[in-house]
This record gives sequence, C-alpha cells and structure tokens, in this order.
Amino acid sequence: MLKLETQFALRSDVVPDVLRKEARAGRGETGDRGAADARILNVERDGGVLYAWEGASGTTRIGKYDPNTKSNKLLYTFDQQVCVSSCSLNKEETLLAVSLTQRSGGQDRPKPMSKCLTLLIEIHPINNTKVLKAVDCTVRVQFLYPETDRKSVLESHLLLIAEDGYIEQYHILLSKYEGYRVVMLNPERLSKLAERIVEDVSWVQWDRHSQRLYYLTHRDKTLQCFQFYPNQNCEIVLELVLELPAAPLNTVRFVNLGFDHYHEEKLEQEHNRMEVFTNSIGSMCVCFSQPVIDGQDPTYTVIFVHKGCSKTFRVSLEECCWPLQRDTPLQPLFIPIGYYILVYVAGRFLHCINSRQPETLCHSLFLSGLEAELGLPEPSTCVTVLGVEEDSEEGGGASATLLLDLASGTIYSANLSSAFLLQILCSDTATTRMSRPEAQRLAALHCLLVYLGTEPTLEVKIIDWLCDNVMALESFDQIQEFILASLYRISYGKSLCLDKVLPCSSVFDKKEVAAALREVPGVSCRSQLHTEPVFRGKARGLQGFWSELQSNTEKMKDLEAVPHPRYRTSLQQGPWDKLRAEGRTTSSHHKHLEENTKKVLSMVDTWSLDKKTVPLFQEEDPQQRALIGLMVDKLREHLTRHLPRLGKKRIDLLVVNYVAKLLELIRHMLEYVWLKYKLGPRVLCFTQQGSSSEWSVFHFMCRVLEATRGLCLPLPPGYNTMLSVLGVRCLPHHSFLQYVDHGLLQLTETLVTRLMTDLDNGDANEKLKFSILKRLPEPLGQRVYHVWDHPVMSASISRDYVRTVLEKLQKHKGFEFTGKENMGFKPEFLPLTYLTQTLSEVEQQALNPFAEQESVDARFVEETALKQTFIHLGSLMKDGRTGGGRGDGRSEGGEEELRGGMEGGEGRCGTTMWRSVDMPYWGEIRTPITKEAIEAFVPTSLFVYFVC
Repeated sequence: MLKLETQFALRSDVVPDVLRKEARAGRGETGDRGAADARILNVERDGGVLYAWEGASGTTRIGKYDPNTKSNKLLYTFDQQVCVSSCSLNKEETLLAVSLTQRSGGQDRPKPMSKCLTLLIEIHPINNTKVLKAVDCTVRVQFLYPETDRKSVLESHLLLIAEDGYIEQYHILLSKYEGYRVVMLNPERLSKLAERIVEDVSWVQWDRHSQRLYYLTHRDKTLQCFQFYPNQNCEIVLELVLELPAAPLNTVRFVNLGFDHYHEEKLEQEHNRMEVFTNSIGSMCVCFSQPVIDGQDPTYTVIFVHKGCSKTFRVSLEECCWPLQRDTPLQPLFIPIGYYILVYVAGRFLHCINSRQPETLCHSLFLSGLEAELGLPEPSTCVTVLGVEEDSEEGGGASATLLLDLASGTIYSANLSSAFLLQILCSDTATTRMSRPEAQRLAALHCLLVYLGTEPTLEVKIIDWLCDNVMALESFDQIQEFILASLYRISYGKSLCLDKVLPCSSVFDKKEVAAALREVPGVSCRSQLHTEPVFRGKARGLQGFWSELQSNTEKMKDLEAVPHPRYRTSLQQGPWDKLRAEGRTTSSHHKHLEENTKKVLSMVDTWSLDKKTVPLFQEEDPQQRALIGLMVDKLREHLTRHLPRLGKKRIDLLVVNYVAKLLELIRHMLEYVWLKYKLGPRVLCFTQQGSSSEWSVFHFMCRVLEATRGLCLPLPPGYNTMLSVLGVRCLPHHSFLQYVDHGLLQLTETLVTRLMTDLDNGDANEKLKFSILKRLPEPLGQRVYHVWDHPVMSASISRDYVRTVLEKLQKHKGFEFTGKENMGFKPEFLPLTYLTQTLSEVEQQALNPFAEQESVDARFVEETALKQTFIHLGSLMKDGRTGGGRGDGRSEGGEEELRGGMEGGEGRCGTTMWRSVDMPYWGEIRTPITKEAIEAFVPTSLFVYFVC
C-alpha cells in the first residue's frame, strides 16, 4: 500500500561508523556489542537523529546523525552505563538535555526505578552539568527550535514534561567566552527561570515542525494547543471540546516526545490512543481509538475539525478480516499521508480515509486480509509516526510522512504507492480471483488522480486503462470520474472550502447513490456534527495555518446552512437547451457568452503541453462555443454566490482555468488514443473504409461524448466533426444515419461540406448525401446546398432563386423592368436571369383574366398548361436537348426522400416547400436548365406554377 524510501538506518548509517571509532580506540569486541545495541532516542526539527549506545569500559555514549552531511557526531559520554529515557539537543548544539532512569544494582538487565534524574549539560565544549529534576516519575525533555535569521543565539528554551502531569518551560541564558566557548549564564538561577505553563495533564503531543504542543487535562475533555512563536513566547491558540469516554486516559501519554526504551508500560492495546494531524492548507484531524476488549470489534473515531463533523467507524473482524492469532495487537495505528488518514491494524485491515471528501465511504479505500500491509521489509508492530514533510506548492498533496520502525531503527519516507493503486484498477485480487468491489476501484481512481495526479506518467496510465475498459461500470461512469477528479485537482490545493463547492465526483450528482458505493462490507459508520473550535490569542490574526483553519471552519459552517452548495454541471442542461432552441442570435447574452469563450480558448492556446496531433480547436463550432461560455457563466455565478470572500478576480481566474483545463484534458485523452492506435492524417478522409484501430478510437470517442453529455460539459470545438468523420469511415451508411437520428453524431457544417465535395456521386454516396441533406436544419441546408455539384441541387437553387425574386416583385407592386440593365442580376446566373426576365415580360404583357371575367375555369387553365408543357418537353427530349433524363444514373432512396411528395399534395426540396400540380416529370430533370428548355417550359407550366 505504501511506497517506502529509507531515510535513515542505524545498521548502515551509524553502526559502521561507531565500530570504526571504537576500533581506533582499541575496544573492538566491547564496542561491537554496544554498537549493535544502539537505539534511537529522539528526532529533532532539523532532522537530526539522536541515538545512544553502550561504549567500551562500561560507558554510555550519545551521538547525532546529520541527514544533510550524512555524518555522525559524538555529543557526550557518560562514565558509566545509564538508561537514557529522553534526550534533546538545542538548535546551536551547545546544550544537551538528558533524562535518566536509574539502574537497580546487581541486575544484568537494567530495570526501571522510581527515581528519574534530568540533567542539562554544556557540550560546546563539555563543561558544566546542571541537575534540573530529581523526581519519582518519568520526565521528557524537548528543546524549542525557533525560526530565526540570527547566526548566534545566546538563549535556549527547554520544555520539561513530567508524568506527574505538569509542563515547565526553562529559559536558559547563555554566554560566550574565548570566542567559542558557550556556557550557561547563572546556572544556579535556572530553577527560578522555570515557568510552569500547564498542570494536571493527561495527554500531550509535540509537533516538532510547527512547534505546537497539544494537551488534555484530567479536569475536562477539552483539547488545547500551545503555539510557540519565534520570539520564544507562547500562548493557547485553540480550544476544542471532544466527545470522549468518561475516563479516556488513565495515565499520562506522551506522543512525539522521544522514545523511552526502558520504561515498562502495559500492553499498548490496554490504553486509548489519540493523535492530532494538521495540514498547511488548514485541515485538522483528531484521531481517537478505544481499547479493544476480547470479543469486540475495533472502533475508532476521526474528528474532521475543518469540516465540523466526526465519523466513528466499527470494523467487523468476522466479516472482512482474516483469522489470526489471539495475541495479535488490535490497537489501530494512525498514519497521515497527505489529506488521507490511514488506520492500520497489522494483519487485519487498512482503512485509507479521505479527510477532504469524508461524506461517502466510496471515496475512502478499505483493504483487509493479506492486502492490508504497509509494505515494510519486515513486519513490525513498533511503528510510529515522526511527522509530515509537506510540499507547499501542492498544498499537502505531495507530502511525505516519516515513519520510524523502532525494532530495526529505520526511518522511512512513506507515500501512497501508485503501482499498488493501479493494480486495484487494472486487475482482480490474486488470492480470491473475484472482481474488485467497485467502491475500491472508485477510491483508488480518486486517490490516483487527485492526490498522486502530479506524477507525470500516471495520467497516461489511467487513460490507457480507460481505453481497455471503455464501457461504464455498474455503479459509476469511470470516464466521468476521470474528468471531474482531474479538474478538481487543479483547485483542491488552493482552498479547503472548494471541497464543498466544486464538483469532484459524479456520485454527488446522482439522485440515489448505488448500494455498492454506499456501503463497505464489514464496516459501519456513524456521522455527527462536531463542536466548533474556539480560537484565542494571536491565532485570530495570524497568517498561515491558523488563519486558514479559522477561515475554513467559518466557511464550512456557512455552506452547511445552504442547500446543495456543490455545483452540479447537470443544472446547465436547461439553459443549454434554451440556447440551442434560439440558434444564432446577436443578443447581448450571446455576446457575453462569446466573450467568456474567447477567454477560455485564449488560455488553451497558451498551454502548449504536447504536440497537437489531433485537429481540434480548428473550426467555429458555435454550439460548443456557446456551451463553453455558458459553463463559465454558471460556474462563476455559483462561486460568487457561495464564496464571495474569494474575490472577483480570483473567481474569474479559477473558472477560466477550470474550463480550459477541461478542454485540454479531453484533447490530451484523444492525443494519447491517437498515438496508441497509430492513427495519422489519413483517417480524416472519406475515400477508405475505417480499420479496427479507427473503430476502437471511434468507440472511445463515443463514450467520451456520452460521459460529457451526461454531465452537460462542453467539448473542444471540432470534436463532433472528428467523431462524425470516423463514423462515416467506420459505420455502414444506414448505421451512420441511425447514429445521427439518435443524436450520437452531429451533422456539422464542416462535415457536410466535406462530404459533398470529397465523396463522388456513386449510387451509395449519392443516396447518403440525399439522406444527409434531408436531415439538415433549414439555415444549415441553405449554406451547404451550393457546394454539391449535382443537377437536383442546381434545380433546387434555381427554384429558390426564382421564388425569392418573385417574392420581391410582389412586395414592390407596380415595379416594371425596362431592360436587362435595370434588373441588377449578376451575369454568373445567366439562365436564371433570363428566366426571371421572361417571367417579368410575360406578366407585363399578359392580360389579367380575373379582372375582365369573374368566372374562370381554373382547372381548364391548369390542364391546358400541363398539356402544353408535356408536348414541349416531349419534343425536347426527342431532340435530345434536355440531356437525356435519368438514364442509368438513377438515384434511389435519397432522391425520392428529397423529391418527397412531388406527385400530388405538398413536398419538400431541401428546405423549400412547393405546391405540386401533378407534375411527376419535375424530378426527372437531371441537367442544368438551358435557354432552350426555359423558352419551351416557361410560358405554360412555370407561369401556372408560380402565378396560379
């Protein structure tokens, strides 16, 4: 589960050096035995490791390992063997504080005694020794490590924590003699300079990185925190009431205050365990576990202070864990890994709790049995957490936790293993040969994308997994989860309050979560709201952790009072449908959306992540541009309403980056798939049938389209065109048209234009073109008719043109043509110009029979015109002047669809409606209109058609 890197090991970093020094002193055998028994005493803030070993001639030596120089330094040597229970070194390495447990005489093995001696020793150079305490209880010592720019500091501050329940702070003044000697100033007054800061303590935890001291008292169940500032002052900055058992801690518990190898304590599972973990972005978790009694299941509670809630988990060992020996300890070990809290019971289970999305169990990974291992080289029950080293740029996302294995004396840098999580995604369990629970897959996917997503090759591996598992899982759509989790990663480290506002999973967008995601077998969870923390002193005005924590708790409280604070992309569906119904307009709202789109696309253009192998962002695509602008508008409105404190500029930048990242992510997915299947520019032409590789890409793109439509997310401009091109190549024509009718493929203007120009006029292609033209909306059809060089399209264009001209003439009643020069028609349309002029002259010269005679037999006029038309056309066809009709180039299906109901009633030619007068031969004209055909055709049929 964990990827471990060794940072320090006694056997390799200390023991060889100690043996060399002992050998030089002529104490080989004795030194060998003592070096082999070396033990870690403490780890200071600078990473220095303090250790002790039994030297030659019955001595005890204390040394320090410097991780920066990877060297060892001898600090002090006791003339006799002593039991060092606590040790600390000041930052300047001039003072050494040691707590000794006295040895009972006549015993081969040292045993604890009631007497404890605490010393303060000058070691630069070794000079004076001052006794601080001689008491009948265990005492822990810890020097403060203030952050200061001064090279030489002539004061040190020491914390002394006694098992009797009090904490004292010693202010030690120093003085420098002879240029290098540092000694205590007025050592006899040390006891007077001691300040008792807390009494009646029952539990205490030291945080060496942040210089904080957390503690509980016997009087109440309030967690309090001391913050030590660089000027050596300290104050209580936090109070948090905890809901703990009646007697949570019977004896004083020390956490992160060194390691006492001689003090015998009862078996650890008899005690309650509590630890506090914080993150620099303002998160705090308090973990508490109760002792496990025989026959009971382990129970543990995690209080999410930054969320204002807590969760109590109970694990049924019978349902989810493998049977082990009875003496196996069941006390959980809490390990912070970034914003995850690992709850580990050796050999039983490993629960990886997501502290940023704790609402549902499916975003936390639970493992049991043989998989529930940390990954240590040798199983150990003596593992403890030293602290967390955070990467500030990632807000805790790329942090590493330091683990100490006391048994082997090894310090590990631990992080979640991406290889292990990928194995959960890509394979079934090797032991049971059963499919992975989908809750595990979802938790592993989010952990990989959000927490470990900064690894350069990880996203590519997940896309590869998506290609091999295209179909959606039963409980969730993995492509939707990939998109939302990847988008969430760009903003999750900015502020914790975004956890409640930005979409991070499609699970939250569902009306009802699947049962496979709501429950984890063998794990029960109880949630409840928790008391808000009280901030005191300078914490209310400090920058950094305390200000972030305070801001997060306040924002979370406000968001909890708002129904549905998380943004749901599906809410864009209504406004999006309205926009599509309106079509292209020039309203102010559409202009505003277009400005949003320009901001996003300009951001995309500045991100040259990879070589652009996929032809996206190369066409207008008004629908997707409108949806891009709409998403920017709606997301900005949502963030402004729920998080006004972020400010307008910050929200605008966040929203634009969010949508731009969405478009880049989809392009990155397609680029990887393009390269995986080795597709080239040839896939964008229509002359060849698609290969199996192109079919795989087409299937993957269809799934991406389905996933984004389900979330109402925009696609990069040009995506629908590219998908339809692959559809033409990979699908039979009738299947392609079915995809179009069901809305899976879109007939974009770019696609239709290329189809009309690139495909020849063979029977199958001609039928496809007619079928496509029939499905086009009227505005688009009018823009693409002219690109197809086909007689039917020429006839359609001619009819539309004549109809437009006559409509204009009808509007301007009384207008008469005086000649060709006054008509204003372009010379490129000479046949149409001649036709229109002839109609105008006929209209001017003909008498109006309806004005002279009230009763006119319209049927007689119509039949006469049709008869004359039939005679004229028959003679023309005999003479071969019309081009010969259809011949063998008969077009089936599509032409009949286009011709529609020409034989009686009403029909449609492209987008033009006409009134048919039983003229079945209109559709037979397959050649452009000639002057001779017009002269023979116009005086009767067309005049009747347009006038009567």
